[in-house]
This record gives sequence, structure tokens and C-alpha cells, in this order.
Amino acid sequence: MSFRPLHDRVVVRRVDSEEKTAGGIIIPDTAKEKPSEGIIESVGPGARDESGKIVALDVKAGDRVLFGKWSGTEVKIDGKDLLIMKESDILGIIG
Repeated sequence: MSFRPLHDRVVVRRVDSEEKTAGGIIIPDTAKEKPSEGIIESVGPGARDESGKIVALDVKAGDRVLFGKWSGTEVKIDGKDLLIMKESDILGIIG
């Protein structure tokens, strides 16, 4: 990737949600919401604390994460639709 996020920002690629429920009901495209789950593509070096020391992020490239519904800024990099968000917008790591 030709983009490197700064500070405590991460680049996330959305992961499509399931097209069927556990019971086998197919969900039409019109009823689907944008997924709030994704894979981290790249991470910044981290934020600085009060003393100026860099604090590394808890997430790394390849982690599968959940994030808030309205989190991040949508961008297109190298032909891929991605999100750039702060680490604090990430709710947790899956798996």
C-alpha cells in the first residue's frame, strides 16, 4: 500500500456481512447496513503521551476489528474502498 497513516490512525478494509441469517433466511441488499467489521490494512506509529514518548497501538495489520457505525473517513486508495479512523474508534478485536 502506498499510504501510511500518521499518529494513532489506522486504515481498515470493510468486511462484507453475512448474506444469510443463522436460520438460513437470505437478507436482501436493501435491508443490509454497511458492515461495522473490518480488517486492519495498516497502522500508524502511535500517539505521543504527555512526556512526548510514542505509545504504540494495540492493533496491528491483519487484525479483524469491530468499529462504530459512523466511524472513520471513507477513502479510495489504490482502487480499494477503505476507512481511515483513530484507534479509539475501534471497539475491539475479533478472535
